[in-house]
Amino acid sequence: MKRLLVWIVSALCLTVPLLAQSNKLIKELESKRGSLQQQIAETESLLKNTKKDVGSQLNSLAALTGQIEERKRYIATMNNDVESIDRELNNLERQLGKLRRDLRDKKKKYESSVQYLYKNKSIEEKLMFIFSAKSLSQTYRRLRYVREYATYQRIQGEEILKKQEQVTLKKKELQQVKAAKVSLLKERENEKVKLELQEKSKRTMVANLQKMQKGLQQEISKKRREANQLNARIDKLIAEEIERARKRAEEEARQAARREAEARKKAEGGTRSQSKESGKRGSDDASDAASTSRRKAEPLESYSMSKADRELSGNFVNNRGRLPMPISGAYIITSHYGEYAVEGLRNVKLDNKGIDIQGKPGAQARAIFDGKVAAVFQLNGLFNILIRHGNYISVYCNLSSASVKSGDTVSTKQTIGQIFSDGSDNGRTVLHFQLRREKEKLNPEPWLNR
Repeated sequence: MKRLLVWIVSALCLTVPLLAQSNKLIKELESKRGSLQQQIAETESLLKNTKKDVGSQLNSLAALTGQIEERKRYIATMNNDVESIDRELNNLERQLGKLRRDLRDKKKKYESSVQYLYKNKSIEEKLMFIFSAKSLSQTYRRLRYVREYATYQRIQGEEILKKQEQVTLKKKELQQVKAAKVSLLKERENEKVKLELQEKSKRTMVANLQKMQKGLQQEISKKRREANQLNARIDKLIAEEIERARKRAEEEARQAARREAEARKKAEGGTRSQSKESGKRGSDDASDAASTSRRKAEPLESYSMSKADRELSGNFVNNRGRLPMPISGAYIITSHYGEYAVEGLRNVKLDNKGIDIQGKPGAQARAIFDGKVAAVFQLNGLFNILIRHGNYISVYCNLSSASVKSGDTVSTKQTIGQIFSDGSDNGRTVLHFQLRREKEKLNPEPWLNR
């Protein structure tokens, strides 16, 4: 009886991990969706706006569009999760089928052994079988056979109990995964209803803006002038930073060439005589080294980097797609990179050199990677920060205050300033973020971990 209990406990220990595997998958999927769901819930408050002027309505349209995109992304995530759960269900069905077949096989074998023992159940029959042996060794073999068969029968019974427990747990696991799928499908339908309502609100907002076409064009022109002014200043500062980096690289190359020439001169000087001829050769060598140094100091057309900058650039590139968002707290992207038309509005085109990220009032700007502050400048009363990561430069605009200064070293996720909240526009808080490689403008979204 004690042995039987031990086997049952062992069976439970072996089958519990089977149940935990699907639970782990469901929890991982729920965790990923949970962060997106929380993001959507927290950013819904950003959509509240009672002002009716063109600028505010255009900003509200951008926020609503961003919210719709987030909800579509959430629904797409749920679609992927449904597919993952379906695959898990199919896998569980196959496992359950195999366990049931194994259970049937074991029951058949156990039934055969029970029938055999029933036919030879009396102790006299067992003794006759043992003592009817023709030799002592045969007697021993028959005795061992009887014992081993009894053990075999006991083990078969224990394995049936173990397999039965596995079948029971697998059924329970299957039921839990099915329940998770039903819950997910219901949640997805609810999100689709919310999405439809938001898209209806967007159509209404677009219709209202279409009635204010003249004011709309004036607002777009104003935004474009402000953007051009900001980008011109950023371009100028980046060009200056590139030139400074080039000079640092040239100086590093010049120093390396000087050290190399001195080391060569020292090595050659130990083997040469102090004759005039040798002195002349040494002079020629020094002249050659100086010539090499001058060649290395010639202006370079592209962005030359020092060793430290090259290492930092490599690390930055290796983290593509994993860089943190440059804003703290909940956010929505209200304007994407590049030139595109605003859906539903005639002749309304936006050209963004970066992305606009709307957060909640009080949100902080934070560095996306280790680097050095290249510039901090003010424009129209707001702060803007450039951070150099080797030959990559990240740009943070529309800050009410800056907590770093030019030359400071910053680390990943370090707070660098407070994002401006527009009190006249329901506390609208938007970070304009750009990413450059040398002078080339990049789309920041593929670099960020969303």
